[in-house]
Amino acid sequence: MSLATVKTWCLRLLPVVLFVISYYYSHFLLQSYGGISRSSVPRKTFCESLISVKKWETLDFNISRTNNLFLKMEDFFWQHNPSTLPLPYGLKGSELFLMKVLAVTASYEMPASISKLDCRTCVVVGNGYSIKNSSLGSTINKYDIVIRLNNAPVRGYESDVGNKSTLRFFYPESASPNPDAHNNPGTLMVLVPFKQNDLRWIKEILYNEKRVRKGFWKPPPQIWQGKSSHIRLLDPFFLRQTASKVLKIPLQPKGKEKAVHPTTGILAIYVALSYCDVVHVAGFGYPQSKNQDQPIHYYGSDTMKAMKNSYHDLSHEAQALKKLEDGGLIQYLHPHS
Repeated sequence: MSLATVKTWCLRLLPVVLFVISYYYSHFLLQSYGGISRSSVPRKTFCESLISVKKWETLDFNISRTNNLFLKMEDFFWQHNPSTLPLPYGLKGSELFLMKVLAVTASYEMPASISKLDCRTCVVVGNGYSIKNSSLGSTINKYDIVIRLNNAPVRGYESDVGNKSTLRFFYPESASPNPDAHNNPGTLMVLVPFKQNDLRWIKEILYNEKRVRKGFWKPPPQIWQGKSSHIRLLDPFFLRQTASKVLKIPLQPKGKEKAVHPTTGILAIYVALSYCDVVHVAGFGYPQSKNQDQPIHYYGSDTMKAMKNSYHDLSHEAQALKKLEDGGLIQYLHPHS
């Protein structure tokens, strides 16, 4: 065989060799700590391998990658399509507050740099103690979308939780007075309205009106330095779906039953499943309720005692997360119980 013939066959085989290398890299080298490498980000081939219609059908999720995450002014003509449920699962009775807020927010979209991606990798960073000393920071920073929750700090904890923030889910009682302190300049601040007063609060902030202090389980910031152009309002559809499809809890409690709502954490995971092709999680899980003195966050000193009177069913959420994990919809970046 001539040298020219050998060169020709080598050139023909090169794409095949590169494909095989790429496949094995994405399929095997990305596996550690529940399937993910600490130093790598899922590639497109890995993305595509996780897309399974049967998984969605098994869990009866109404999920589409084209879902709009945020409320838009032009989507709501309430005289034609009135909401039948009040917050947190609908907008009945809160339409005027919502219109005033949407009138001064500059955009209702995700950044084009994210929305145009063929494959979106997403990590939801919980606030749990399980992420402490994990050294996952550099891995978390490499995802396309990093979702953080409430007022969880970043500065001083970068080695474990990273310092990239794409979306920050919050509500008034969990708002940090200065969002810039622990977020990137372009982080979208996603308000999750659980009650009408949550929309009233953001309206009063945006219009610099007199603050109403009543109606909150904890005083929210009276001065909040978030930029109006970075504010987004999460569509109650996602909280409703999280409650009904993921947790299967009643949307309207009967009689004297205590209302139970999803945490912002499991809500954020459902939103990620609705928008991203790959969803990984870190920092989720609470200690067993009988261990009341164990820290629950990677920061601060709160213990399980702080969750005593919450509107959340933590054990039920843990079971739901396990179901998502067992179904292959989410993967953890670290060992967990």
